[in-house]
Amino acid sequence: MFDTRRLWLLLISLVSSSVAFAQTVSQPTNTWGTWFIGTVLMPASPSTRWGGYVEVQARSNGVFNQYFYNELKGGISYDLDRNVQVMAAAGRYQTNDYQDLSTGPLNVEKRVWEQLVLNQYLDRIRFEHRYRLEQRWFDFRGNTTEFRNRFRYRLNLFIPLNSPKIGTGTVFASVYDEIFLNPRGPVFERNRLYGGLGYQFSPRWVAQVGWVNQTNYSAASFTQNQFTPIVSAGKNNLVLSVIFRIIRKSNDAEQLPSQPD
Repeated sequence: MFDTRRLWLLLISLVSSSVAFAQTVSQPTNTWGTWFIGTVLMPASPSTRWGGYVEVQARSNGVFNQYFYNELKGGISYDLDRNVQVMAAAGRYQTNDYQDLSTGPLNVEKRVWEQLVLNQYLDRIRFEHRYRLEQRWFDFRGNTTEFRNRFRYRLNLFIPLNSPKIGTGTVFASVYDEIFLNPRGPVFERNRLYGGLGYQFSPRWVAQVGWVNQTNYSAASFTQNQFTPIVSAGKNNLVLSVIFRIIRKSNDAEQLPSQPD
């Protein structure tokens, strides 16, 4: 028997703990931006186990205005079994000055990454654990370059609200928290907290609308007998995402509507 009260207590506890952690060092902001995410996904088939995706993303500094950022990326995945997937992927990320797009990018990042995803099912709750190791090359305006590594971990919960599992006609909730770790410092580089609602129109089409808070952290320092603590800046964003799946007849298993971002 599905216990709704227990589910909501779990969700509230997860979100509250993530927000509380972020606010210990965060400087909240009332500024809102917008993220637009479009994904074409090819789930792995049971016969070959190979799959993949491509994604385009655009972000604006305000709500539906002041465009400044885009991503283009894609990857190839392999299912070790039904609930374990590995992936190799690459992407290009461009940041502009929203006040003057004609001046060209402030920086262009080229990135490759290796990823492991583990899925778990507890009654009506779906858990997705995602581990990602990134290698990143930056070209900044002014002809300077830099290389960085980063590790990311994301815990994503999906809860179908009007059916036992996620399928055509399902309304679902999605909540995740993701941490970004940088070996060069600050070790805790970023926290990303998301909550949203989605609807699966058909086996091919899924849409979500949600909120994400992304908080970046700078390293603490001690120079000239002056200690500077960790400084952070957070921003709220409206997220609009659409997933289109390339259907393979041999694969009728439930597909979690995970954002590959």
